[in-house]
Amino acid sequence: MSYVDGFVLAVPTANKETYRIHAAAAAVVFKEYGALKVVECWGDDVPEGKITSFPMAVKCQPDETVVFSWIVWPSREVRDQGMDKVMADPRLQPENNPMPFDGKRLICGGFEMIVDL
Repeated sequence: MSYVDGFVLAVPTANKETYRIHAAAAAVVFKEYGALKVVECWGDDVPEGKITSFPMAVKCQPDETVVFSWIVWPSREVRDQGMDKVMADPRLQPENNPMPFDGKRLICGGFEMIVDL
């Protein structure tokens, strides 16, 4: 079954278009190295929780929006090899494609798919 990398981050709301351009450029690179699909979602209805929530998890500030994204890979093996190549690709180096958000508050993880309908 496929493998998924998931991400949650806070992006300055004023940087929405800059982030979209950054994410679209990154998606091209991820797909070149084996990703099947790259999805970026701009928060629209993301409530603040009392104990935990997406906004709390990324310490979202009032002038920021939560972004939820994922990358689908054919397998963990393809992901591991592809991610190594993505991280080394000059197109995604900070000096060439700076992140329009605080990367220290990015939450990410790899997940084995167990249901895909």
